[in-house]
Amino acid sequence: MKRKIVIAAVTAAVLVGGGAATAVAFADDDGHGREVRSSVASDGTARVDVKDAAAAAVKAVPGTVTEAELDDEDGGLVWELDVYGSDKVWHDVTVDAGNAKVLGKHTSDDDDDHGDDRDRHAPRSAPVSLNEAVDAALKANPGTVTSVDLDDDHDGRSGKALHWEVDVRGKDGKRHELNVDAKSGKVTVDRSDDDHADDRDGDDD
Repeated sequence: MKRKIVIAAVTAAVLVGGGAATAVAFADDDGHGREVRSSVASDGTARVDVKDAAAAAVKAVPGTVTEAELDDEDGGLVWELDVYGSDKVWHDVTVDAGNAKVLGKHTSDDDDDHGDDRDRHAPRSAPVSLNEAVDAALKANPGTVTSVDLDDDHDGRSGKALHWEVDVRGKDGKRHELNVDAKSGKVTVDRSDDDHADDRDGDDD
C-alpha cells in the first residue's frame, strides 16, 4: 500500500467535527468495482481508532496487520490496512473510519510495496504487536495515532532493529513520529513538527 499521504489536512480531521457520508468506490477480490458510502467525510471525525480498525480488518481477513493509515479516499475518511493473511498472501483492507465497517478488501498485487520475501517473515519476527506498539507510543506521547507501519529500514536512528513507525497527532496539535522497537517495545522519538520547522529554517541559510 505505502500511500503515505496522511498529511495535516487528514490528521486534523481526527480532531474536528462535522462531515456527511460520502460515496467511495472500491474493488473487491472478485475484481468487480462497487460504490459504497463512507459514513464520514474527509473533513469529519474519525470515530474509529487504529486498534479498532485493525480488529475489523483481521476479522475480515485473518492474519497480521503490518500497516494502517488514516486516509482521504475520494472524499471519505477511511483506514487503509495491509494484512499478511494466514493464507500467506498480502491483503489490502479498507475500513470505514466512522463505524469500522469493512468497505473493501482484495489481495495485493503490488509486490514492490512489500519488498522481497524477507518482508513476508516480518510479522512473525515482531513480538511486539501493532496494538502494543500503539499503546507504547501513546504512553510516550499522548494523542491520536494516524498511521502505524512495521518497518525494517536500516537507518541512523533505528539501527538494524525491526521497528514500528507510529505517527501521532499530539494533544499539543503537533505531529510526532515515533519508533517502537518490535522486539523490546522501547520508544524513541524520530521527528516532530518542531524538527521539520528546524529543517526548513536550516534550508533558508
